[in-house]
Amino acid sequence: MSATPPPPPPPQQPYGGAQQLSPADEKLWATLVQVGGILFNWIPALIGYLVLKDRGPFVRAHTATALNFQITIFIAYIVGGILSIVVVGIFIIIAAWVINIVFSIIAAVKANQGEYYTYPIAIRFVS
Repeated sequence: MSATPPPPPPPQQPYGGAQQLSPADEKLWATLVQVGGILFNWIPALIGYLVLKDRGPFVRAHTATALNFQITIFIAYIVGGILSIVVVGIFIIIAAWVINIVFSIIAAVKANQGEYYTYPIAIRFVS
């Protein structure tokens, strides 16, 4: 019996190191984050940003812009909720809802095509 040591284990990703996504996966996740904002407001964008921001430049750009836009829309919902005491708030909420649907669909289509997209009315909170 020879006392040869076992072979070394295969190299692994260090803690905190994220594997890069393929371009197809980046497009998929960017599209899903954009569409998720229609149903769940800022939550998918925040989760996507925190989980996927180090996985590739394309998905990072889309999750950051989606998060900025969804936070802006959420602020509009809060302002509309406060102003619903005087009837104008209801119109603000409806307008924010329509804008959220329209721009999220446009951004999802651009993400699916592999193009970058910047929302025209988003306040920049996250870069």
